[in-house]
Amino acid sequence: MSSSSPNPQVITCKAAVAWGAGEPLVMEEVQVSPPNSMEIRIKVVCTSLCRSDLAAWESHAIFPRIFGHEASGIVESVGEGVTEFKEGDHVLTVFIGECKACRPCTSGKSNICQVLGLERKGLMHSDQKTRFSVKGKPVYHYCAVSSFSEYTVVHSGCAVKVSPHVPLEKVCLLSCGVAAGLGAAWNVANVTKGSTVVIFGLGTVGLSVAQGAKLRGASRIIGVDNNPQKCEKAKAFGFTEVVDPSSYQEPIAQVIKRITDGGADFSFECVGDTDMITTALQSCCDVKPEMSAHYGLFLMGRTLKGSLFGGWKPKSDLPLLVEKYVNKEIQIDDYITHNLPFDDINNAFDLMKEGKCLRCVIHMPR
Repeated sequence: MSSSSPNPQVITCKAAVAWGAGEPLVMEEVQVSPPNSMEIRIKVVCTSLCRSDLAAWESHAIFPRIFGHEASGIVESVGEGVTEFKEGDHVLTVFIGECKACRPCTSGKSNICQVLGLERKGLMHSDQKTRFSVKGKPVYHYCAVSSFSEYTVVHSGCAVKVSPHVPLEKVCLLSCGVAAGLGAAWNVANVTKGSTVVIFGLGTVGLSVAQGAKLRGASRIIGVDNNPQKCEKAKAFGFTEVVDPSSYQEPIAQVIKRITDGGADFSFECVGDTDMITTALQSCCDVKPEMSAHYGLFLMGRTLKGSLFGGWKPKSDLPLLVEKYVNKEIQIDDYITHNLPFDDINNAFDLMKEGKCLRCVIHMPR
């Protein structure tokens, strides 16, 4: 199926296709087009399930679709104009790219590339078309990656080269969740030594925020989650204590302010819930818990920052995180709670829906 010729052909391979919202993924034979100009085709080695995949799968999004965006693989072929990659290179996929030429890429003030930013239409950035089909019917992409397929095509700006000696089944987590959490603590919030941190949501991103805060020297890291299984695992990632909101009669923001003697220095909302954002703001120092209007919270001196991929510029910064993992400066392995073969991908969705996993790494057939 691989193509070593200068003119790559269509590949037929297996992919887990979502045909409708919440419906089990179906293993289909899909046709994967050759890479166009400035694109590469990747043989996926490992991919992990992120909650973003789950949320999009459950929504009334574009279907049929191939989900998956947190992945590692090997370049199978390259399109015209690609000089950065060659066949056989080991890579990580990224859901936001870096063209290195647009204003955000060159300014240093944003990691949201104007050319290869978050893709929401299920199409390729370059020509607004799909590279997948089943029996002639187009199948849409997800986040310009679609790693729940044995082969996928991505823009060369949405891949990062890594050493062939790095374990692809581990570092695939840096494609999204772990990097996002570390960056939220380091780049976006800039957590300081001796500070008190509260984190709402103890999934992979929340636990990665904790790891980042611990490495920055935070003296107290409080986790908030109502899943007992997640609470049990939290302390291994740097949490000093965990609070279950269902155990208290009073609002959780009041609990946090009481046990921290006035509120946290940094508060992270890692659930994806708009109401929880207000709760997170109310849990900070110098904010009156009874105030619900956002402007009132900000008048007390608080700031609210959004974070996509932890503020990292993927091609510029991900190699540094890979190096930190190789040097044992950051941990990745402990986030992997399950390793599953590709054929069991629906089991990974079930485990995440039931709150029984952090990251399921899905291994493609060799």
